[in-house]
This record gives sequence, C-alpha cells and structure tokens, in this order.
Amino acid sequence: MTHVLIVDDSADIRFTLKEICTFAGWRVSEAATGKNALRAFQTIEPDIVLIDYHMPDWDGLKTTKEIRRLHATVPIIILTVDERQQVADSFLEAGATDFALKPIKAPDLLSRIRVNLRVGQLTNSAEQDVFVKKGINEATLRTIKSYLLAQDQPVSINDIQHALPIAYQTVHRYLNYLETEGVVAVVPEYGKTGRPKNKYQLV
Repeated sequence: MTHVLIVDDSADIRFTLKEICTFAGWRVSEAATGKNALRAFQTIEPDIVLIDYHMPDWDGLKTTKEIRRLHATVPIIILTVDERQQVADSFLEAGATDFALKPIKAPDLLSRIRVNLRVGQLTNSAEQDVFVKKGINEATLRTIKSYLLAQDQPVSINDIQHALPIAYQTVHRYLNYLETEGVVAVVPEYGKTGRPKNKYQLV
C-alpha cells in the first residue's frame, strides 16, 4: 500500500490532507515539524512526502534538503500559498518534485500525488546498470521530470533547453527514454505548413 508522509504544523491541515489521502486508499503518517518528519522518514520510508513551506524551527526548504540527503528519488510535494517563481526555483534546487497551492483542492492534490508516485516508481525501478547503458543520469532525469511536472501545457525540446542548463541533444535523449517508459507523451503540434512540431507532457 502506498504510504504518504504529511508534514505540516497545522493539525487542521494535517487532518484534511489525511482524509484526502485515506479516501484514495493510501496509508498516512504525520509529522508536525521538519525534525520529526526526518525521524519518521527514516523509520517508515514513505513512498511520497507532502511538506508545508511555512513551519517553525525547520521550514519546508530545510526539511526538503534534509530528506533529500536521505533519499535521492522519493517524490516531495511542497504545500504553499506562495506562488513566486523564486520560491519554486529554491525548492526545485533543494530537490522538491512538485507544488500544490493552498487552499488545497482534493482533485488537484490527488492528481499530483498519483503523477509523482508514477515518476518515483519509474526512477526507483530502473536499476543503475540500465541507467548507465542508456546514458541516463538520475539527477538530470529528475530535473527534466520536475520541469515537466510544473508545466500546464505540452512543451518543446527548445522550451526545456532554454529553461534548464541542458543541451538540446541531451534533452531529446531523456525525453525519448521517458517516452519508452510510458511516462511522457508526444503531442504533435500542427502548423500551417511543414512537418508537425513535437511537444511533450507527462501522462
């Protein structure tokens, strides 16, 4: 059974999130602080972590960094009311994989959790020798997937290349890998003339 770790200093929000996750059939553990979350993570090894941004003691950014030190691939969704790009960039650099804006809407949160779980399972199930043979680096793979998760519309290779410090050929190779794994879909965009331009989005 999927195990979700909820980290939020508000008991009311933890209750709401637990109800949403329990409704989806997932097991839930809770932590009211970042430090308690780190201890819980080491004990229960959850499949995904939901972390509030604003918390006393350790905030969400510090908690994300500490959990990422323990586990390189576990999906981490940040819960926040702050929509600034600067905040999003800081969390992505720290290792977060997605964001859910407060107030939480159940359908959106469930969708994000399911997508992140699928991406996390792909990363965990791929053995290191497979990555090496295909020339896939886990950190680069996570960066590209995190970017795709943040997009509302399909994006082109050029879009990804301009947003991330990754070469065009490298982006193309990683997208092909994700497509073969069934994580990314190719969306042809037809112009007035010429061949269609491929765009990509998570499925």
